[in-house]
Amino acid sequence: MEETYKDRTSLVKGAKDIAKEVKRQAVKKVNKAVDKAQDGYTQRSYSRFQDEEDDDDYYVQGGNYGADANDDEGSSEATEGHDEDDEIYEGEYQGIPNMGQGKDGMVALGQPMRDEYKDRHELETERKADEEELAQQYELIIQECGHGRFQWALFFVLGMALMADGVEVFVVGFVLPSAETDMCIPNSGSGWLGDIVYLGMMVGAFFWGGLADKVGRRQSLLICMSVNGFFAFLSSFVQGYGFFLFCRLFSGFGIGGAVPTVFSYFSEVLAREKRGEHLSWLCMFWMIGGIYASAMAWAIIPHYGWSFSMGSAYQFHSWRVFVIVCALPCVSSVVALTFMPESPRFLLEVGKHDEAWMILKQIHDTNMRARGHPEKVFTVNRIKTPKQIDELIEIESDTGTWYRRCFVRIRTELYGIWLTFMRCFNYPVKDNTIKLTAVWFTLSFGYYGLSVWFPDVIKHLQSDEYASRVKHFRNEEVSHFIFNFTLENQIHSNGEYINDSRFIMMKFKSVTFEDSLFKNCVFEDITSLNTYFRNCTFVNTTFYNTDLEQYKFVDSELINCTFFHIRTGCQISFDDDYSAYWIYFVNFLGTLAVLPGNIVSALLMDRIGRLTMLGGSMVLSGISCFFLWFGTSESMMIGMLCLYNGLTISAWNSLDVITVELYPTDRRATGFGFLNALCKAAAVLGNLIFGSLVGITKAIPILLASTVLVCGGLVGLRLPDTRTQVLM
Repeated sequence: MEETYKDRTSLVKGAKDIAKEVKRQAVKKVNKAVDKAQDGYTQRSYSRFQDEEDDDDYYVQGGNYGADANDDEGSSEATEGHDEDDEIYEGEYQGIPNMGQGKDGMVALGQPMRDEYKDRHELETERKADEEELAQQYELIIQECGHGRFQWALFFVLGMALMADGVEVFVVGFVLPSAETDMCIPNSGSGWLGDIVYLGMMVGAFFWGGLADKVGRRQSLLICMSVNGFFAFLSSFVQGYGFFLFCRLFSGFGIGGAVPTVFSYFSEVLAREKRGEHLSWLCMFWMIGGIYASAMAWAIIPHYGWSFSMGSAYQFHSWRVFVIVCALPCVSSVVALTFMPESPRFLLEVGKHDEAWMILKQIHDTNMRARGHPEKVFTVNRIKTPKQIDELIEIESDTGTWYRRCFVRIRTELYGIWLTFMRCFNYPVKDNTIKLTAVWFTLSFGYYGLSVWFPDVIKHLQSDEYASRVKHFRNEEVSHFIFNFTLENQIHSNGEYINDSRFIMMKFKSVTFEDSLFKNCVFEDITSLNTYFRNCTFVNTTFYNTDLEQYKFVDSELINCTFFHIRTGCQISFDDDYSAYWIYFVNFLGTLAVLPGNIVSALLMDRIGRLTMLGGSMVLSGISCFFLWFGTSESMMIGMLCLYNGLTISAWNSLDVITVELYPTDRRATGFGFLNALCKAAAVLGNLIFGSLVGITKAIPILLASTVLVCGGLVGLRLPDTRTQVLM
């Protein structure tokens, strides 16, 4: 027994010695080959070189060791069936056979380690090094391509998408009063329209921004703009308030992806010295969208005569025409985007080298032809692409149903978006994300809190003035009289209208009857707006072709009354409505006041720096916002609002540029989308707080906005300066 054990021990020891010798000879052989091989040699030439060195070959064949093995013995299971010209597979060394299943983790000496044998940290380190090299090379390539016709064409196409976002923000405030009146929405539900649109934009910004980092900038922008255009167009035809909210929700969801995707897209075709200026010029389209919405509202909504009806159930008023017109920039951007290529920087990031090279060549050739130098050749032959790290993706089997496969695909994409979002809080961008979060929230809270609901502020001031001019009539006694004129801004109390008193072809506007008696009266062809009968009594009264529905009789008693051809739905009338024109004109002026700020920010963005402009603009905006407190008239308030908007736009432009430049390409749109979603959440919060205080006091919201803007500006000064950096 002991002899058997000794024999086995000596056998194991001998095997170990053989293995050591094989390893030593293999290292010697590889070092010799490496000394002779040159950089241009391929794996195939390396195989031929091995065949020429038969005198130093050592092989292990079937567990036997032979120092003078022939060529046939040199073929292993790993290489059997291959002739000498066959390519060597990675992970195997010609002349050293595969050592079996237990040695799968071994790699050949002198060969690079395969990716599956590296841990994720090593792969991410290599990818980071590749990305840094690509960033420098890409900047040189974009400079060689030049700035010309291609960038300007893309500028106008993306500008239309950004214009559609500006229209969507302003259209809510303009449509809100008309839509509420048309659909008979009580005051308790009036705020839902504005909030639901911002909720959709908030979710859409996060989703489409993340999707742009997964499927591409152009693809994501095409889909989100198509969703916005479809539901915006559909919302102009629906009659129910619930369905209208549904359409505006998805319209906001679609347009929410415009801002993060547009800025990420355009920044990736701009050279470093052009990026700040031209991104600022691009921001001007948001202002153009606001001006377009204000002008169209001013020209369309007050024209009540543009409406038509199909019976009493379907009514298409002028504000619905305005909604259709506001969808035109979105439709135009979708059509134009179909002719534009994908971002080459994104394609390189996902390893699509050839597609990116073709697009970069297209940019170069387009610009050179426009400059009159078509003979110039695109000299770039090879571009660095970052190492691609495979992700484990759960896939349903072939027997799974189509909807299960779709569900798994959607779940996988959403999970990928979430992982990309979480990487925005990893080193080295974590601190930048936190600071940007504070700046975006404070700027949005202050800006939207005062601007989006500003039409309601003007409306409230005008309502106070309108109410101060109300006329009171008490203890009237009217008999055998025909009313055939307009009653406006009046209160009639304790009156008696008896003995065939007739109200024929009349318009009641902001008229209230209180504690009055109507006996043997006739109401015929009546149109009313903000008109109510409170605690009144109607006896033997006939109503024919009127819009006096049940909700307009508050605590009133109707005795032996008849109704014929009652018009259902709310009636809108803007005849001689000065306040409607005034609100649109004020918004037009406020948006137009942004123009000087846009021009100044574009010209100075690369000269004084992003941080100086961001911090200085927010601090000055806070100061100008504070002086709104001392406004004693509408004209003074409007002038201060224009100044406030003009100062704030520089902060928005610089913040957009900084956000694009602080995030790397693989999470640029995701980070921008998250911050833009936070912007919409702050806007909703600002609307709720400021809107609840607008009729009570103006001191608290103005002081609050001034404080948060100054604090946000100070935080913005702590961000890193990106003026001299290449796009990460």
